[in-house]
Amino acid sequence: MFSDTPAPRLFGLAPGVDFPAALIDGLTERMADTPPEAWAQVELIVNTRRMSRRIRDIFDAGPPRLLPRVRLLTSLADATDMPDLPDPVPALRRRLELSQLIARLLDQQPDLAPRTALFDLADSLAALMDEMQGEGVPPSAIAALDVSDLSGHWERAQTFISIVQSYFDKDAEPPDTAAWQRLATLRLIRDWELSPPDHPVILAGSTGSRGTTALLMRAVARLPQGAVVLPGFDYDMPDHVWDALTDGMTSEDHPQYRFARLMQQMELRPDQVTPWSDTPAPSADRNRLVSLSLRPAPVTDQWLTDGPTLPDLTIATKDVTLLEAPTRRDEALAIAMRLRQAAEEGQTAALITPDRMLTRQVTSALDRWDIVSDDSAGTPLQLTPPGRFLRHVLDLFQRPCTAETLLTLLKHPLTHTGQDRNRHLILTRELELHIRRQGIPFPTSEALQGWAEKQDAAEWLAWMAACFMVDPLKGKRPLSDWAETHIARAEAISAGPNATGSGILWDQAAGRSAKAAMQQIAAEAPHGGEMDATDYDSLVSGVLVSAEPLRDRDAPHPHILIWGTLEARVQGTDLMILGGLNEGSWPELPGADPWLNRKMRHDAGLLLPERRIGLAAHDFQQAVAAPEVWMTRSLRSDDAETVAGRWLNRLTNLMNGLPGRNGPKALRQMQARGADWLAHARALEATEPVAPALRPSPCPPVEARPKQLSVTEIKRLIRDPYAIYARHVLRLRPLDPLQRAPDALLRGILLHSVIEHFVRDVTANPSLLTPQHLSAIARERLDSDVPWPSTRRIWQARLDKAAGGFVANEAQRQTAATPVVHETRGRAEIPMLGFTLTAMADRIDRDSEGRLHIFDYKTGTPPSPSEQAKFDKQLLLEAAMATQGAFDGLAPAEVAQALYIGLTAPPKEIPAPLGKEPPEKVWDEFTALIAAYQQADQGFTARRAMQEDKHVSDYDQLSRFGEWDGADDATQEVLE
Repeated sequence: MFSDTPAPRLFGLAPGVDFPAALIDGLTERMADTPPEAWAQVELIVNTRRMSRRIRDIFDAGPPRLLPRVRLLTSLADATDMPDLPDPVPALRRRLELSQLIARLLDQQPDLAPRTALFDLADSLAALMDEMQGEGVPPSAIAALDVSDLSGHWERAQTFISIVQSYFDKDAEPPDTAAWQRLATLRLIRDWELSPPDHPVILAGSTGSRGTTALLMRAVARLPQGAVVLPGFDYDMPDHVWDALTDGMTSEDHPQYRFARLMQQMELRPDQVTPWSDTPAPSADRNRLVSLSLRPAPVTDQWLTDGPTLPDLTIATKDVTLLEAPTRRDEALAIAMRLRQAAEEGQTAALITPDRMLTRQVTSALDRWDIVSDDSAGTPLQLTPPGRFLRHVLDLFQRPCTAETLLTLLKHPLTHTGQDRNRHLILTRELELHIRRQGIPFPTSEALQGWAEKQDAAEWLAWMAACFMVDPLKGKRPLSDWAETHIARAEAISAGPNATGSGILWDQAAGRSAKAAMQQIAAEAPHGGEMDATDYDSLVSGVLVSAEPLRDRDAPHPHILIWGTLEARVQGTDLMILGGLNEGSWPELPGADPWLNRKMRHDAGLLLPERRIGLAAHDFQQAVAAPEVWMTRSLRSDDAETVAGRWLNRLTNLMNGLPGRNGPKALRQMQARGADWLAHARALEATEPVAPALRPSPCPPVEARPKQLSVTEIKRLIRDPYAIYARHVLRLRPLDPLQRAPDALLRGILLHSVIEHFVRDVTANPSLLTPQHLSAIARERLDSDVPWPSTRRIWQARLDKAAGGFVANEAQRQTAATPVVHETRGRAEIPMLGFTLTAMADRIDRDSEGRLHIFDYKTGTPPSPSEQAKFDKQLLLEAAMATQGAFDGLAPAEVAQALYIGLTAPPKEIPAPLGKEPPEKVWDEFTALIAAYQQADQGFTARRAMQEDKHVSDYDQLSRFGEWDGADDATQEVLE
């Protein structure tokens, strides 16, 4: 095949060329004079499975011929005959071994790093070791670095790096995957040197950015029938620019740097890299423009000299659209609309972006047209139902089972799948309502026993108690025990009570992948030593994250594709959409290296952080050369303005600086095409203007209005009548929170109980009137009723601080009167209106003259006398009820005082203004108020007199507050 071409043979294909198709075209041209069976002797080495499938599809489309042997670059050495080469060590085993070594190091030197960073350090150190092995850099090369100005940091880093020294020794244990790949590649190259293959060997699609790959590329290029085909080779870049791409410290981020280094290693000039096929680039003029815009920064002044030689840019960019959307949502919707058009017209279109948030938004937008894109990234295992399920089960190992954790797992689609799942779902719903109503933050078998008996669910409760309501696992345990317990607990939860097996947990593709991950952990457990629940959680999460993502099981659209940037190098489509072209997204910023800085990496022969930027730049140069191109970005992210990506910024700056080549005009045309699609997107989501809601004041029928209210609700009737309407007429109640918080309501209920208990004890035994006794009662109640340790301590401290003042005032109250009732109910009727007022008095005392003293405890700030006179009439109404004998067990009597007692430090006591607001007057005003609300034309106005505008009502959403405000007039609506 290559008899007329001397080695080494390096070929290229221009950016934008459909690489697989052009590869086969060039191969077909060279095989024209060979017998049919010669095709089967051709060996193609490609770098991705997607490219391998694409080559197969091209051959399947005809004409009929034998298929070459297509092999992946990453598995090339697997097929070689190397029985003496040991199998590589699994990555998880090496990670576990390193974590054990680091743990021992941290035990000896705790100041090196926090213990919580154990697995992060192991991952980072394993990545560094893989890179060193892949690039052929021994630890001695790193130890010899000049670090005179970095002695402190380097000493710590060297301490960790020294851990991996043993893995580089000749008599070391079996090699890691990266080391094994390099050893196998070197063995393959040596075998080729001793006995070169006599069939064609073509390595295509790789840029040679990794050391092992570059070694193999050079070896293939020197075979008698070998060749390397480079993707996206820039034939428009002049020789003097190629010659400048020699120093990685200044050129690593250039898209063609890897090719320049490869040519330098092969002692080739750019003109010796001949085109593999005659397939032209979709737009040679656009390639020239992009090539010039991407010149290295030190020679950007060449724009002035080479720019005027470019062709008319309106022609070069006629198939390029620049879409600059106000938000990411607008960007995603416009992209989705263009993909939909491509689907309708039979175009092959690909969205290329490293921004996974953008791809999710585009996928969601495509759902409205039932278009399922072919997403090469798939779904990460940790986000699949089995992955999430396993992570939820992990929560049970680390902390007590909360109501939220329990119901999250009970509602999971993989829970209780063995049998009778419908019954399980019904019980789960009833349990949730029960937990919400009763406020059970930490469900236990004892707390739910009564509920289970009523539901005839004793067996179901026993299953929950065994699987969920188990104490957290404390202390360190062997990794094998953790894995065994984790798998057993997950299978028991998935199967349900009285069911064997594991339900459907491991049935689907995601389940099988999750099972393989857990089996891998169990298999490598002997190398993991002992760990606690937190470390085990980190380990499992890391394994799930590193697992192979799963492709969507639904049949995707054959022509609508979502790719990562790697696919842009070796794939061809009719339309290429480059999404998320903002700095920090494309290119992504290099991550921090905890071990070596940029110069140290360069001196040691390791990869520079800019390598990824250079590869992303090459991906951009490839993608932007497609037949039709969209470049999109959002002007704002979720929280800030964005900056255009560096390559887009270079391109637009170059075009703006070339008015002689119609650069500004071409750029405006590109932007205008993008603006048209943004207008289409806005039109798609345009809605008819809807007038804002008016401030409601509904007037329900008189017979539907409430006939009974409590004294605490009268304040709400005055300030926010709409809330009374919603609660008592519409019978709407706010849903109780699932996870009860230690809020003011719970604190109030608890302190009321504590004070009642204390006052009863003191009444029976005056010697107990001490702060110590009050604190002891509080401590007992807190221990039994408050499951949050920190909250118990805080509330106990607050009460201890207030206890002295409260006890001193209580002594005066005990002297003035004697407590007669606690938490007593009362009912007072207005017969002519058919209305009943109810109350629950915290405490009522009687003095020696038979007068009553009414007390109400407040954990917050008590209302002032003026607030009580106008709005908060609780104590005034209770006084009026007491004069009528409305409280159980109390005859009508005069009320000497009504007092709010603030349970604060110092105690704050606010009396009700009985002098200015006597009971008779209060009752007459209250009767008039109720009579007014029993008139058919009296509306229940929303937020009529709120104390502050910032106060929130439970029914603000129902009244559509926000579309109106407190200054708007209320609009009455008569309801029938």
